[in-house]
Amino acid sequence: MSKAAPGPIRTGIGGWVFPAWRGGTFYPAGLPQREELAHASRQLGCIEINSTFYRAQKPAVYAQWREQTPPGFRFSAKAPRTITQRHDLAEAGARAEGFIDGICALGDRLGPLVWQFADRHPGAAADFERFLDALPKQAHGRPLQHALEVRNPAAWTPELVAVARAHGAALVYSGSSDYPSFADPTADFIYARLMQSRANLRAGYPERTLEQWCLRAMRWARGEDNPDLPHVAADAKPGAPREVYVLFIGAAKHRNPGAAVALRKQLEGVGGK
Repeated sequence: MSKAAPGPIRTGIGGWVFPAWRGGTFYPAGLPQREELAHASRQLGCIEINSTFYRAQKPAVYAQWREQTPPGFRFSAKAPRTITQRHDLAEAGARAEGFIDGICALGDRLGPLVWQFADRHPGAAADFERFLDALPKQAHGRPLQHALEVRNPAAWTPELVAVARAHGAALVYSGSSDYPSFADPTADFIYARLMQSRANLRAGYPERTLEQWCLRAMRWARGEDNPDLPHVAADAKPGAPREVYVLFIGAAKHRNPGAAVALRKQLEGVGGK
């Protein structure tokens, strides 16, 4: 029996409007700003919408973004902080449904919804279980992908991993020295936000480091684990192929598109998607 094909791997960045990406750094010189999303979405596999953390857009805006991007491309989106910064996460359900109903205008371009919690947010696994219980699992006939970015170090326990697995939610790997960075696989997709690009490197990261991330992304896509990365629980087992998102965020932001494009080329060179 042949093995199942690995899941798709999408590399990307946070946002698409940034002056330092213009003039040939990422966007061709003279490219009108209104065409930047169309250009970026054809060089990358995913863009994380960060503005929604502060204010959700109208469905018509999401629909416009959808029309500017090619089939197979995905937007991920940070959910509004007014939801994740509530003390009682069980009360977040109604607010979450309103946000989700609007952003579903992205249609098949909608990827993971990233729920970012502050580093002082209450960290009991039961809090996150109540939160996930309140989130819809599908909307407009499409399954939803929920990713929890948990920044409170005290929250990272085997119980949190178990709750995320029970709900099929991913735990975001932050790839940062400033936030907890654990790589326990808990869902049928992986969401990694790499936050250590360097200003003095055109691709943001040394070539050897990008090669390591290429191999890690392919392992995840095959349903395997990456035991070289830090884990909270030691019980990860091989499973079905996964969809993988590797995004370059923050740090030397002007280098992030170069890192995402370089990793994408490496993946294509070894048969990755």
